[in-house]
Amino acid sequence: MDGWKRAKADLINYKKDELRRLEEVARFGSESLILELISILDDFDLALVTLEKQGATEKGVYLIRSRFEDILKRRGLERIEVKAGDRFDPAHHEAITTVDGGVEGTVAEEVESGYTLHGKVIRPTSVKVYK
Repeated sequence: MDGWKRAKADLINYKKDELRRLEEVARFGSESLILELISILDDFDLALVTLEKQGATEKGVYLIRSRFEDILKRRGLERIEVKAGDRFDPAHHEAITTVDGGVEGTVAEEVESGYTLHGKVIRPTSVKVYK
C-alpha cells in the first residue's frame, strides 16, 4: 500500500513539475522573436536619423520592412497573395464591401493584406468584391 501511495505522489509531483515547465516555455518562448524585433527598432532609429539629415530615407524604410518580413517568414508567417480578378474565397478573404462593374464573385481590390501562420489563416485578406 505504501508503494502505491508513493507512486501516486510521484505522479502528482511530476504533473506539477511539467505544468511549471510548460508555463515557463510559454512565457519565454517568444524571447528569440523579441530579440529579432529589437534589431528592427534599431533600424528604425537609423532611418529617423537619416530623415533628420534629409537623406535617402525611402531606401532605409524599405530595408526595414524587408528585414521585418524576413523575420516573420522564418517564424512561419506567409502573406496571402490576392490580385484583382481572383475568385472570392471565404476561407482566405473577407469581403468588406461590394462594388459594381466586374465579374460577379471576383475580387475587385485588396484593401488589407491577409496572413497565414504555418498554413492556418490568422487574418483573412480584406477585399472589395464585384456584385
